[in-house]
Amino acid sequence: MMDFASIIQRLAILTPPILLAVTVHEMAHGWVAYRLGDPTAKLMGRFSLNPVRHLDPVGTMVFFLTQTIGWARPVPVNPSYFKNPRNDMVWVALAGPGANILLAVLSAVLLRQVLGSFWETSGFFMRPLLYMAYVSVQINIGLAVFNLLPIPPLDGSKVLMGILPPALASSFESFERYGFLLILVLVFTGVTGRIIVPLILYMNKLLLGTVL
Repeated sequence: MMDFASIIQRLAILTPPILLAVTVHEMAHGWVAYRLGDPTAKLMGRFSLNPVRHLDPVGTMVFFLTQTIGWARPVPVNPSYFKNPRNDMVWVALAGPGANILLAVLSAVLLRQVLGSFWETSGFFMRPLLYMAYVSVQINIGLAVFNLLPIPPLDGSKVLMGILPPALASSFESFERYGFLLILVLVFTGVTGRIIVPLILYMNKLLLGTVL
């Protein structure tokens, strides 16, 4: 059983990468939507680097419990502003996971470059930063992979709706009212873990090798 000091230390290492991953993910959605003509996120104060504006209480709790998967409060998007709503929604949906993959790669590059020179001699301040970079790789991969699952309201469902024929996409969209409940069931029964954790571990090893 972890003592109180260990819990505080773990939270201190987990919190910055989680907040950064969530903020980058939602900002990417809002930025791409804005570039495609939709000002909704900006007008509603979600075009922000303040992580508090993006946190979902349940999704954040799942992040801390699993250290691999979770979700944020979706950025509002109004497809009626888009020139090609179906195609543009696909790009908006892919922006969040894509930004997380980019952040995972940057974290891995930083970690591997810094580690080679400073790990053995790093002191009190450097080592926590290196561990945060390591956790950042895992968290960002997890957020990207999880959100690409084709379950409403996750990003993967928006991508799927943009690919399906309009009539079938409309039928699939009606399933969204049950999507959140299904996500909770899959997460807390461990189904998502068995499906996507092996993929997360594979990508983590691909980026980091045996760094730590």
